[in-house]
Amino acid sequence: MSALAVRLRFARTGYGKTGLVGSLFLLLLVVVGPLFAPHDPAGIVGIPLQRPDGQFLLGTDGLGRDVLSRVLWGGRSIVGLAVLATAIAYAVGASVGLLAGYTKSILDPLLMRAMDVLLAVPPLLFLLVLATGAGRSIPVLVLGVATVHVPSIARIVRAATQEVATHGYVEAAVARGERVRAVLAREVLPNILGTVLADAGIRLTASILILASVNFLGLGLQPPAADWALMISENRGGITLQPWAVAAPALLIAVLTISVNLVADAIARSLGTSIDRTRVAR
Repeated sequence: MSALAVRLRFARTGYGKTGLVGSLFLLLLVVVGPLFAPHDPAGIVGIPLQRPDGQFLLGTDGLGRDVLSRVLWGGRSIVGLAVLATAIAYAVGASVGLLAGYTKSILDPLLMRAMDVLLAVPPLLFLLVLATGAGRSIPVLVLGVATVHVPSIARIVRAATQEVATHGYVEAAVARGERVRAVLAREVLPNILGTVLADAGIRLTASILILASVNFLGLGLQPPAADWALMISENRGGITLQPWAVAAPALLIAVLTISVNLVADAIARSLGTSIDRTRVAR
């Protein structure tokens, strides 16, 4: 199926339209939102926990900072870091899965046993230990989230590769004498693209939720950074006095995760791939 046909089918689905609108809205907010922030996101501009009024449209937080300004700035960290972590995870996990699924040698069980060891460690526990030992920096946070995803990605790509590797066009490429890299790049990878795209949406959503959880627990970004999850953590004690300081970032995180999931589901349906299928190999 051509890329144009996929885009046309994707645009016609209800899932696709809803998810695409939500995702584009959030992307626009993340990119241009800081340009419209009325105040410095880290500056104290009013009394703490002030309710919305003409000066502060979403009120102030527990330190007197403008909630609207922090909301407009707060999406860059969670979206940017989630995309980066997911991309790194796929670069490593897909490479491992392709090699393990295509090569019929001792390399397959060795790689998979290593992935099983990583898969057995709970994500938040792994990130907690990593943050304690290596420090609470952005590179450590990104690499930690990426590492959490690598085993599952490798298993999914391996299963899809093993299925495709038995087809005639792959055997024909091998018979022509093409190298392993060429076979994987030209014959295998394009034919597992549906599974990869379907899973990528799930991984991106999981990255967002993991980063939000880590930041909420204080293991990731530190104050006074403007981050939606950090805003929830900082202002949860004053939710009864000024609910918008918590509700606004929480709502945006919810819209973001739901929209990405809908887009992933629509792409999977357009490519004839079920998201449920990608979960089988976890």
